[in-house]
Amino acid sequence: MSFGDPNNPYGQPQGQGQGQQPGYGYPQQAPQGVPPQQGGYGYPAAPPVSPYGGGYPGAVTEMSGGVKAARVMMWILGAFNLIGGLAVIGMSFAIDSELDKAGASSAETEAFADLGQGILIAAGVLSLIIAVVGMVLAAKFRSGGNGVRIGTIVYASITVLFSLFSLPLGIVGLVLGILIIVFVAKSDGSAWFNRNKQQY
Repeated sequence: MSFGDPNNPYGQPQGQGQGQQPGYGYPQQAPQGVPPQQGGYGYPAAPPVSPYGGGYPGAVTEMSGGVKAARVMMWILGAFNLIGGLAVIGMSFAIDSELDKAGASSAETEAFADLGQGILIAAGVLSLIIAVVGMVLAAKFRSGGNGVRIGTIVYASITVLFSLFSLPLGIVGLVLGILIIVFVAKSDGSAWFNRNKQQY
């Protein structure tokens, strides 16, 4: 049985009989200019899928809802500490002014007033420092690494501790501090703050 001229482009390729499919049993080669496929059974390989989006498995490119909530709470705590610090410093000067108006002139009264004013000013300055630290940590949530996460947990723990001593007024700080610790310590919080390490 003849299959015709092997140089005829319109004839049946040599080596293929009737009923045989082209390339059956042999891997087919991709046309020139098409990259080779990596998947099995002739299908192209699927790109790696990341639960957070990104170009490699496990890449975190967007801040989770819990981490965003923790950042907002850090700003709120910072604002509370800022307002509280300024209020305490203002109160210290107001009390000193009232004592002067009352005519308290004894040495013991003056010493007690100065001591009280000094304690209030120190507490106000400490509150302002805590406010600045909280706001700096909140600002670094977008770009910071694991150090920001640890600093936030320590900051929130100190807030919880001080809030326990100032109940019932400290109930807001207590709740916010606990929520910040929970949100930042969770797995999605850890993934966000450790995202830069995952690229290497």
